[in-house]
Amino acid sequence: MSRSAALRDHVAAGILDIAASVLAERGEQANMTEIAEAAGVSRATLYRYFPNREALLRALQETAITDLTARIADARLDTVPADEAIARLTRAVIAATSKYRALALFGKTREVSARFDHNIIEPARAVFHRGEIEETFRTDLPNQTLIELYFGLVEGAVSRVIQGRLGVEQASAAITTIFLTGALRDPARR
Repeated sequence: MSRSAALRDHVAAGILDIAASVLAERGEQANMTEIAEAAGVSRATLYRYFPNREALLRALQETAITDLTARIADARLDTVPADEAIARLTRAVIAATSKYRALALFGKTREVSARFDHNIIEPARAVFHRGEIEETFRTDLPNQTLIELYFGLVEGAVSRVIQGRLGVEQASAAITTIFLTGALRDPARR
């Protein structure tokens, strides 16, 4: 990669990082001028990298999925018991989604949805499936219900992290504790 291409990638990544913060804070009201100002670049520079708002949002979606996919891979969910895998998954999801939460305001393309399902939802389902097979999780509720309840807790905690009411580690610990307290089988029955 040439030096100019590396610089271009570095600037684009910096703009995307700032855009994620601005959109998380301001939501749909954030405009390209505010993003350019926050990133410390001119509007012309911003538009040179991202010709319109949709291009910026698509790039943010790609960045978010790539970041979350890497965090989940680094968590090595398949190497630990299901309850520890839930704790690791939670930390990965909270850290990434709290940064890119504003993207939920905007529609996902079919391609982005497919990548999200494959790279994020499927590893989560695998953890829940393993927990069911290992009889780690309660059996009186369908696995899909447990998954939906888990992601409901995650969604609620992410909004609190964005609002500054909880830190990433605090939110992760709370979700893990609350979810596993209700989802684990009675230890006496194991």
